[in-house]
Amino acid sequence: MEFDLIVIGSGPGGYVAAIRGAQLGMKVAIVERYSTLGGTCLNVGCIPSKALLDSSEHYHNASEKFELHGIDVSDLKVNMKQMIKRKNDVVSQTCDGVSFLMKKNKIEVLHGHGSFVDKNTISVKDNDGNTKEIKGKHIIIATGSKPITPEVFKYDKQRVITSTEALNIESVPKSMVIIGGGVIGLELGSVYARLGTKVDVIEYEDRILNGMDKDCAKELQRAMKKLGVTFHLGHKVNKVKGYKNHAVVEYSKKDSEDNQELKVDYCLIAIGRRPYTEGLGLDNIGVKTDDRGRIEVNEHLETGAKGVYAIGDVIKGAMLAHKASEEGVLVAERIAGEAPHMDYNLIPGVVYTWPEVAAVGRTEEQLKAQDIPYKVGKFPFKALGRARASTDTEGLVKIIAHKDTDEVLGVHMCGPRTADLIASAVSLMEYRASAEDIARMSAAHPTFAEAIKEAALAATEDRALHV
Repeated sequence: MEFDLIVIGSGPGGYVAAIRGAQLGMKVAIVERYSTLGGTCLNVGCIPSKALLDSSEHYHNASEKFELHGIDVSDLKVNMKQMIKRKNDVVSQTCDGVSFLMKKNKIEVLHGHGSFVDKNTISVKDNDGNTKEIKGKHIIIATGSKPITPEVFKYDKQRVITSTEALNIESVPKSMVIIGGGVIGLELGSVYARLGTKVDVIEYEDRILNGMDKDCAKELQRAMKKLGVTFHLGHKVNKVKGYKNHAVVEYSKKDSEDNQELKVDYCLIAIGRRPYTEGLGLDNIGVKTDDRGRIEVNEHLETGAKGVYAIGDVIKGAMLAHKASEEGVLVAERIAGEAPHMDYNLIPGVVYTWPEVAAVGRTEEQLKAQDIPYKVGKFPFKALGRARASTDTEGLVKIIAHKDTDEVLGVHMCGPRTADLIASAVSLMEYRASAEDIARMSAAHPTFAEAIKEAALAATEDRALHV
């Protein structure tokens, strides 16, 4: 079996690369180790977590806000099994959609573990141990990532878990410790906190969402504290032990050995993810990885083996589904002889808590480190009529512009629907808009989008109108 393009991995990077390759006239095959397509994102990541986030938000609103809106609800309770079932249905429908797209684009799907025999030959071993070889002129590695689970944390998939297991707990835990104050931990922590779980977050750094805007991180931390989440910042985890019905976590301040202990129903490890390249046979083609296990590529995402590319979580950069998808398109077009371009500075990042956090471009810390002069405009959502009408008043929009040229260098938001609002900031920055450009645009009233215009006004000679 010979192909123009073979893609190893069917996540958002892999399946999008396969589709774009097929659109460009290539004969394409995709190799997927698991029985369903879609990779981590669709099966045990982005999609199922957002399904639970939405379900838990509905429950939280019914419990905490409906009465304020004049809606009386009696005998309110969580049916966790139904919540998980709905999540599974969403996952199934989405993965089935990817299978449909493979058929529509005449892409050959092979299920099994793919590994390199040489740079143009892939061995595919299925679950029954049967092996077949396929050949490709070009090959894209898109095998994604796995949760980091240090041995000291005694990951057992029962009481000491990762995000994968956290998506399938069928009764609401009374308590949970989350190791890590990053995106995954905060999203899943907010799911269970809304449902009534006592959640403790232990984070080594002195803040949550390290690397994102500090103001937005503070706003989110304040909102999550209202849910009952307890934050232990500047702390380290020294020992974790899972038992039949609970887990015990020993931790201390990072500059101290005075241990404290938490006994909880579950301990969720959420300290990041690592590239998944085990068993790929990279040594057979001379492809190197760095000290963090990431595949080394050039500016065109080509590895040291000519014609072999890598995209998504297995290479440097943010581990984001949409980043992987854009890279998949870029490589497919590059193979087809086109000259695609990708601006990594304009890849947005989102935390799907409530309020949501969304950002694109650079932070104040990054600009300071680069000695770039800048100015800042901020606008709080509590000053918006639309936010008051929906009782979603937490958070703010921050616009950072160049002090001399007024070009927008970063947009950071914490608030309602910012995951969607950030798209307008990406568009504006793609065309190198100034803060004044945004300030002169009309935003429909009343909308959450007015906060972007007001923040731009604030960055333009402190001209915000509603504060």
